Amino acid sequence: MPPSASPPRIFDRELLRRRLDRAARGFAGADFLKRRAAGDIVMRLEAIMRDFPRAVDLGARKGAFAQALSQSDAASRVGLLVEADLSGPMLAGRGGLRVQADEERLPFAPASLDLVVSSLSLHWANDVIGALVQARLALKPDGLFIGALFGGATLTELRQALTAAELELTGGAGPRVSPFADPSDAAGLLQRAGFALPVADVDRVTVRYDHPLKLMADLRRMGETSVLAERHPRPLTRAVLQRAFEIYARDFADPDGRLPATFEILTLTGWSPSETQQKPLRPGSAKMRLADALGVVEQTVPGTKPQRG
Repeated sequence: MPPSASPPRIFDRELLRRRLDRAARGFAGADFLKRRAAGDIVMRLEAIMRDFPRAVDLGARKGAFAQALSQSDAASRVGLLVEADLSGPMLAGRGGLRVQADEERLPFAPASLDLVVSSLSLHWANDVIGALVQARLALKPDGLFIGALFGGATLTELRQALTAAELELTGGAGPRVSPFADPSDAAGLLQRAGFALPVADVDRVTVRYDHPLKLMADLRRMGETSVLAERHPRPLTRAVLQRAFEIYARDFADPDGRLPATFEILTLTGWSPSETQQKPLRPGSAKMRLADALGVVEQTVPGTKPQRG
């Protein structure tokens, strides 16, 4: 069940849904990051030799995970797959089990799932930890969660250019690009949500554009434009936008004149706790000293005692 305390309202989820609805028709033209993240999740599943009879894909959009899974040997180990998305139009036009659902209010019964995946949707949750808790509660003991979300370096060039342009022309600047999770906090998100054996890693992708307008067009087609609940008090003027484009080119252009856009993808892997899982050894319970295992001579720091295990 959702946490009792109300999380801060960072994002306007209703605005997000409307933008995803509008983006659904042209989403396939800009789904390259979604397909990359979904394919990476499938590769992780290929290395796990176990069956997942019931699985859910949160933020399925146009089905990138299902498509990647269908081309993998891991497909034989995943049974029933339910695709869930905040946007109904994103789910339309294909077969399979689909449900329109909000990641912040999951409709799945406790301990009913063996696998939950999510590729590039949870960064829009007002309470990421709360959403992860709900996913964990929906998993059976020793069930697996694999999720990918955008990290803090995402769109750093655009963020810096917009901020510099506003400071220069208006004397002040506010948020124009949504905040993203810090990579150093990624594994901690899983731990705080109660997952066991948490692992997090980072994939940085650089996409090059002829002009920032093409980047912004891709973001609209992805449904990834800012939906901050606290709107900037001043609209983004043409003068500020033009100056931001100039700063973007001045500060970040490659030698050939093309403009890089950074996307940082954090992938989180964790297991629903179970008594059958491997547990870390208690401090001092090791049967061999680390120095012996490494074949080196142990050095004692003055004023301390040698430690065993």
